[in-house]
Amino acid sequence: MSMLELKDIKKSFGKAGVLKGIDLNVEKGDVIAILGPSGSGKTTLLRCINFLERADSGTMVFDGVTHDLGHIKRKEIAQIRKKTAFVFQNYNLFANKTALENVMLGLTVARKVDKETARKKAMQMLEKVGLSDFADHFPIQLSGGQQQRVAIARALATDPEIIYFDEPTSALDPELIGEVLQVMKQLASEGMTMLVVTHEMNFAQNVSNKILFMDEGSVLESGSSKEFFANPKEERTKEFLKNILSQHDA
Repeated sequence: MSMLELKDIKKSFGKAGVLKGIDLNVEKGDVIAILGPSGSGKTTLLRCINFLERADSGTMVFDGVTHDLGHIKRKEIAQIRKKTAFVFQNYNLFANKTALENVMLGLTVARKVDKETARKKAMQMLEKVGLSDFADHFPIQLSGGQQQRVAIARALATDPEIIYFDEPTSALDPELIGEVLQVMKQLASEGMTMLVVTHEMNFAQNVSNKILFMDEGSVLESGSSKEFFANPKEERTKEFLKNILSQHDA
């Protein structure tokens, strides 16, 4: 059974249709790379399924429970969010909190976990992303790559069933991208279910098992990563891959 199923997700800003009926099926352990040119609706899709934006219509089936996204209630959103986590492009850490405190916050504030338990869990997660020595550092004392790894530790601390990543490396200097992708690769190998909006073709090709390719608010192509890169079916997909792979080779 699917862990997450999206049916006919639509979203407009004014008269502009940003999502034009998106369908997606996510099985437990899937790592799905969401690819496409800028403005194709990738980030809006992630934001709609984590309720940072409200979809106009569509259905979400999460853990066997069906939700009407056009009329979803706060209580339903709270239930779904307890099972998911979101990693932002720009880390979204609190500048006045240490790395450890940033990771603890999701536990003490949102989950009402006691401080000692939260501290222990947060330290475990910082260790998992290779930052246990930086627990008492503030964001300003950390590189971009380290800040993003703290953000991933914060996401992991709540034991989510699925993590959404919105271009997690796009704000990073090139030499820092690898350390973040390495952590994500490790999570994939451990069976974490992930939806990743990314421009990192290497990750899409070698770590994700499925691809969702979007253009102008629609899904043009979806399927296994292997098949997508070896035999893209649509002309638009071929053009996109040719452009983006030639940039990487340049």
